[in-house]
Amino acid sequence: MSPLPAKPLAAALLVGAGTLLMLAAPGAWARSSDRNQAMDIDAGNSSGALDDRTPTVLSQGVNISQGSLKIEASTATITTRGGDPVRAVLVGGPVKLSQQLDDGTPMNATAGRVDYDLTTEVVVFTGDVRIQQPRGSLSGPRVVYNMKTGMVNSSSDSTGRVKMTIQPRRAAPAPAKPAPKKGTN
Repeated sequence: MSPLPAKPLAAALLVGAGTLLMLAAPGAWARSSDRNQAMDIDAGNSSGALDDRTPTVLSQGVNISQGSLKIEASTATITTRGGDPVRAVLVGGPVKLSQQLDDGTPMNATAGRVDYDLTTEVVVFTGDVRIQQPRGSLSGPRVVYNMKTGMVNSSSDSTGRVKMTIQPRRAAPAPAKPAPKKGTN
């Protein structure tokens, strides 16, 4: 397998990091040290021009790993402008993402398609979206995350509904029962 051009590597890094930031609970971010790790990409095929004429397409099973970040997809299409990635689309049966957050908790997500527009910093998950963390889960047909504003919008269609489960924070221990007073029973 020949080395992949640098532009898909940069886009894959941004896709993974940006996508996973969306999934973290407030105050818990995707493992920041992952961005400083080497990125490994494995695909059955890679095609595209070394300039902006055509997108680079990774296909036949795409596996991306960087530190604790793991991404699996059937295909990844990276579009560049001026040599910089501007859009990355991951499609799979389903796309699978997992990462350990800075606080050590795991995060897992699946979707039929993940479309990341790097110019607007908007990530769109579609197709049986499922996002799972120890504190809760979110599922639905479509989830849109604006990385600039931090806004998450989930929407349903005629075939499904948005569902969320939020686990309580660690429960405080129950107050101790006072000892019975002497002489009373």
